[in-house]
Amino acid sequence: MKLNYKRTFFVGFAFLSICAFWQLYDSIIPLILKNNFHLGETVSGAIMALDNVLALFLLPLLGALSDRTHTRLGRRMPFIVVGALLSAVFAVIIPMAAAQQNFVLFFVALGLVLLSMGLYRSPAVALMPDLTPKPLRSRANAVINLMGAVGSVITLLLVTLLVKEAPKGQLTDYRAVFAAVAGIMVLAVVILLLTIRENKMAAEVPVSQEEEEEVKSGVRMKKEVRRSLIFLLLSVFFWFAAYNAVTTAYTRYVEQVWGVTGGGFAGGLMVGTIAAVISYLPIGILSSRFGRRRLIQFGIILMTVSYAAAFLLPAYNGWMYVLLVLIGIGWASINVNSYPMVVEMSHGADTGRYTGLYYTFSMSAQILTPVLSGLLLEHVGYFTLFPYAVFFSVLSFVTMLWVRHGDVKPEKKTALENFDVDD
Repeated sequence: MKLNYKRTFFVGFAFLSICAFWQLYDSIIPLILKNNFHLGETVSGAIMALDNVLALFLLPLLGALSDRTHTRLGRRMPFIVVGALLSAVFAVIIPMAAAQQNFVLFFVALGLVLLSMGLYRSPAVALMPDLTPKPLRSRANAVINLMGAVGSVITLLLVTLLVKEAPKGQLTDYRAVFAAVAGIMVLAVVILLLTIRENKMAAEVPVSQEEEEEVKSGVRMKKEVRRSLIFLLLSVFFWFAAYNAVTTAYTRYVEQVWGVTGGGFAGGLMVGTIAAVISYLPIGILSSRFGRRRLIQFGIILMTVSYAAAFLLPAYNGWMYVLLVLIGIGWASINVNSYPMVVEMSHGADTGRYTGLYYTFSMSAQILTPVLSGLLLEHVGYFTLFPYAVFFSVLSFVTMLWVRHGDVKPEKKTALENFDVDD
């Protein structure tokens, strides 16, 4: 049985569009909230957490709804097409409202974008396993996530090229970059529509006898495995709390502390993202030799040291590029191994349930941390950002010490399987 790389590549365009938008959202929206609407860090953090609050409700709901949908386009495709098109339309309104400093229009447009993204995010993620035999989903997931990384890099390139430093006393104009990313999203979904015949391709996917038996089995999780799962999920919460605090506030931090304006921050983020993508393969190889748990711990240590070093930097310089590369490698070390460890503890019939658990903990962290770190940024000072990340990163390392299961080394016939990362 071989993976259809061409098909998987085209399926990945759905995830490319998603990642392209979220990179823009995380990079630009905090700057608009601060500079255009003069909102405090706590309120800004709460607004930045809205997407994760909505995701907690929308992703399970829309995923289940798409399971029961049957159309000529398929189960997932209608949600992907409608959601992407609506997201692109509402995304263009956001910078227009920001330029006019019309907060009501901005907030409504932002809310509609987040609802539209929620409409197709879960079905887009579900499309890959629908069209991929179970033994090949690890390799397919690698391709999907690489496509997502491409989407993020494209957005960072567009930010670098299209966001110019505003003259003194004027607001930065983000209309061009939002329009460009909206165009990328529409183009990606058009390519998906032209190349993927969901109903036909889904019917071709074989279901093994073992998989059918797993659905019928009701084997309970052993106590010691459940304990490992709990500590692993706590680790997921803690390292997302650390990482998301930095990604959410980074653009404001470099502007406030280091005086970087315009799109000058994008170069370092792009380098860090590329470093993560390049490191997926060697990290996967090392994981097969030394174990997932050890590579996760290595990633946590790398990120903790990098956060601490960033706190000590007196200015934005070449060393920050180095630290962003190390953070990218550390984050890849965690991502390549954490989600596979969670589902390794499940049975085949429970994979969706445990995937939901994984996202519940990761998104809960991303809801809490922008608000909590925002309180510290606003009422204590911007210097708290990286110590905050160090604190939660250390907690994730401690809880990982109690994880004893999920470190089974799967057989890998090709090196690309090592790219298994979370969605």
